[in-house]
Amino acid sequence: MHVTTRLLAALAACVAVLVGATEIAPAQNATAEHPPVPGAAPPTLSGPGWGPEMYTDQLPDTTAPADLPVLYVTSVEVLRSSAAPELDIVRVTGLVSSQGWSAPLLVPTYAGKPSDGVLDLELIATPPEQSEEAGGFVPISAVLPLEPGHGFAGVRVRGSENGVTVKQIPGSSHVSIEVNDCRACSGQKFAPEGSVAQPQQNVVRQEDLPKLLRIIKEDEGIRGIEHNPNRLSLVLGADNTILEAFWE
Repeated sequence: MHVTTRLLAALAACVAVLVGATEIAPAQNATAEHPPVPGAAPPTLSGPGWGPEMYTDQLPDTTAPADLPVLYVTSVEVLRSSAAPELDIVRVTGLVSSQGWSAPLLVPTYAGKPSDGVLDLELIATPPEQSEEAGGFVPISAVLPLEPGHGFAGVRVRGSENGVTVKQIPGSSHVSIEVNDCRACSGQKFAPEGSVAQPQQNVVRQEDLPKLLRIIKEDEGIRGIEHNPNRLSLVLGADNTILEAFWE
C-alpha cells in the first residue's frame, strides 16, 4: 500500500512539472540577458530563448551553446502592412562567419523605452558547437512583428562587428561588407597590418580581414580554450604562409 501511494505521488509530481512547463513555453523570452521588446509581439520563430529551450536548466544532462550576435548585419527593413490595423514588421538580414549557425532571433539590446525613440535590437543566433573551416560568410535572417501603436521612430540592429539603422518607419537601410572572408586564404602569404600598402595577388593583408583575429605562428603555443565562433584563427608556417583558416 505504501509503495503504491508513493508511486502515485511521484507520478502526480511529474505531471505537475510537465503542465507547468507547457504553460510557460509560449511566453516571449524575458530574461536579464534578453529583456522583452517594448511594443513588440512575440515572434513566430522557434529556437533558443522563445520556447521550452529556455528551461534547459531542468535537464542537467543537456548543454547547448549560448546564442551570440551574428558577425555582420547587412540590411534592416521595416515593412508596414496595407490591411487595417496596420502592422509593422522588422526584417533583418546578416552574415554569420561559417556554416552551422541556426535559429536566428531579434532581441532587444536593453529593457525599457529608448530615449531617442529608436528601437535597439541585436540579431543573434545559435553558433556551431565546434570549430568550422573558413568557407565564406553565410547569410541569415529573422523577423520581428511590432504591435500596432508601438510609437518607435526607427529601428537599429546590431551584429558583432557593426550596426544598421532605419531612421523612419516604414523604411530600409542596406550596407555592403567589404571584408575578406578568408575562404581562399590557405596557401597564401599573411601580411601583418601596415606591411603591405596595396592589395597584392596571393597576399592576405591583415587590414582586409575581420577585426577579431588570432594569428598562430609556427613556434607559438595556444593558451586557453576560449571558443568564439566570431573569431578567425590563422595558422602560419615558417614563411608566414597560411596553413589553416578556421572560425573557433
